[in-house]
Amino acid sequence: MYAILDIETTGGQFNEEGITEIAIYKFDGHQIVDQFISLVNPEIPIQPFVVKLTGINNAMLRSAPKFYEVAKRIIEITDDCILVAHNADFDYRILRTEFRRLGYDFNTKTLCTVELSKKLLPEQNSHSLGKLVRALGIPMADRHRASGDAMATVKLFKMLLEKDLEKTIVKDFIKIEVEKGIAPKLLDILRELPTKTGVYYIHNQSGNIIYIGKSNNIKKRVNQHFTGITNKSKRIQNEVFAVNFEETGSELIALLKESQEIKVNKPILNRAQRKNIFIYALYLENSSNGYLSLKLQKTDGRKKEITSFASLQEGKSFLFNITEKYKLCQKLNGLYESKKECFQYNIKECDGACINIVSPEIYNERVQNFISNYTFENKSMIIIGRGRNINERSAVLVENGVYKGYAFYDLNYQITNANILKNILIPMDSNRDIQRIIQSYIRKNKGIKIIHF
Repeated sequence: MYAILDIETTGGQFNEEGITEIAIYKFDGHQIVDQFISLVNPEIPIQPFVVKLTGINNAMLRSAPKFYEVAKRIIEITDDCILVAHNADFDYRILRTEFRRLGYDFNTKTLCTVELSKKLLPEQNSHSLGKLVRALGIPMADRHRASGDAMATVKLFKMLLEKDLEKTIVKDFIKIEVEKGIAPKLLDILRELPTKTGVYYIHNQSGNIIYIGKSNNIKKRVNQHFTGITNKSKRIQNEVFAVNFEETGSELIALLKESQEIKVNKPILNRAQRKNIFIYALYLENSSNGYLSLKLQKTDGRKKEITSFASLQEGKSFLFNITEKYKLCQKLNGLYESKKECFQYNIKECDGACINIVSPEIYNERVQNFISNYTFENKSMIIIGRGRNINERSAVLVENGVYKGYAFYDLNYQITNANILKNILIPMDSNRDIQRIIQSYIRKNKGIKIIHF
């Protein structure tokens, strides 16, 4: 649990400042679960430059509660939380100073979003809160007021959590929980999991990720691990300490994140998924008489594939369908063995490429038409999908055949081209597995919305 805060002060000499406004949002890594926002009477004058910056003046604070009157609420909302702030050293120092004046030792773990953004967003020219949120397309209201700055920090921190592929933030959090001696039971873990689409991360007591998975129902899938009798399930049951998750709304984004984060984190129980899960692929071959043929074979990384499949049955079913759709020849595509014409020719569904009746040029044009439709090499497109809630949509960007990343956007914010999307994009790596996942998803989901550009 995180307590994300921002403090406005009077300004003045070091360690003599007073708090004029405080905002704290209690954040569970996915949503705000509690909040506290209040003006505070510092009992000392505000510096003129601070009045100009924040708009908070001495008259506004005369009837505001003094710090000792809100101190208990601050302790309650930050209890068992990591304190998160943009320039956390400043906010933490101010808070500790105020509590010290009351004779109380306020002590907690902190995370600084300035330092995190420098590590996770090194390409940004500035890591100030204002410039950072503008560059990332994060909406911001009431700049230099505690509630506005704290809410912007919540949104920034949520984005940083998504970009933290190695899960160092979560790992540090779990280590703190271990230090407290908390050992949640399996049912306690399940109780905290959603029934929504996303990626989940199973951690051991050292905070290390031992398994990463995706599901359209995270709670149901994790429960299967907890009740399974396979060796992997039993090991998960013995070693699990905590399960962290990230909702994606979109099944495609969940598949893409799962693939990439398994490669980055190399969980010990994901050995099988580190290998190629697309066992069969479709390749283009030239026959001796000039006809192009499509051949389903075991995946060979040295050869250029058109598309790939998780099983032989899936591949054959697809090849039969496209052979019929594009009026291709079953014999040339290896689906029908015969020394004569194919069976489809006898029932007038093949125009005779198998016995040289139709010219190679006419036949090969249909093959090339299929290839251009089912590969996205050199293609640019945005794949629109579900968001994490009813007011949100997701977008996956492919540019010139290369997967660039994904983003979530408000329904009122229309994505019509790549330049708009790039402002809010979470960049991701592209590789052959990623391309196969996108191809497979498009192939299996005919009704999805795709914007080509």
